[in-house]
Amino acid sequence: MPDPLPIGKTIGIRECGYDEVWLQDQIVANPSCLKLGDLEVISREKRQSSGGRLDILLKDPEDDSMYEVEVMLGETDETHIIRTIEYWAREKRRWPQRQHSPVLVAETITRRFFDVIQVMSNAIPMIAVQASIEEAGNQRILTFHKILDVYEEPEDSELADYEKHDEAYWVEKAAWTNEISKVLLGIVSPVLKTAELNYVKNYISIAVNGNNYLWFHKRASDKSLLSFWVGERLIDTTKSLLDAEGVPYSVKKNHSFRVTTDKKVLEEKADLFRKIADVVQKAWAGEGA
Repeated sequence: MPDPLPIGKTIGIRECGYDEVWLQDQIVANPSCLKLGDLEVISREKRQSSGGRLDILLKDPEDDSMYEVEVMLGETDETHIIRTIEYWAREKRRWPQRQHSPVLVAETITRRFFDVIQVMSNAIPMIAVQASIEEAGNQRILTFHKILDVYEEPEDSELADYEKHDEAYWVEKAAWTNEISKVLLGIVSPVLKTAELNYVKNYISIAVNGNNYLWFHKRASDKSLLSFWVGERLIDTTKSLLDAEGVPYSVKKNHSFRVTTDKKVLEEKADLFRKIADVVQKAWAGEGA
């Protein structure tokens, strides 16, 4: 029979002699503790134009998405939630091409405020993380539990990815992604002359002869994630095009690119995306292998 496990109990962080600065220190020293990925620390106690200070600003180096983190001991309150959203909105205006998520870290997120945050998460990509110190025997550990994540529609199965839908479905699901797909189609049509939109459950693609050359997944805050495959040989060419225009991107192991964008960026950098379409066309013609 296995040995019995010790039963733990939760202790207040202040009861243990620590404060908010200490909790911030733990997050900065190991951002992955928030369970949001392998993130980098961009700044701490960043002064805002409103006079306040954003506790921690994190970035995902894979796609340049950013996380505005506010830390609070004890129970959440109205000012904490408002401040988290306010700082998120300011950073979002400063870096409009990037995906942003406000992150609220607190010891206790009450039922009342959890309900409010959950409702708002359909419009604001709010993430809530509960921090606590657990004691078992003579050992204490700091734990983080993500109790609310960015809202995304669940995927039923891999086959659902290819489930055919129509424009009306996407207008209801993410009208901005439908609109940006049409904008990009108009931009690349001179290059991809037979291109057409292809609507499936989880993305909208610009297809040529049945092949998905470019495709969009929806993201929050009127953003969409553009993906395209260029093959191994054309990766450096594609990087140079995007770098020259200052457009953030990430490269996947399968030699495809991901760019978080919106209608304004596409229209302002239309020539860039025509060049991208040309590279993608070359890749599909065999030059990217």
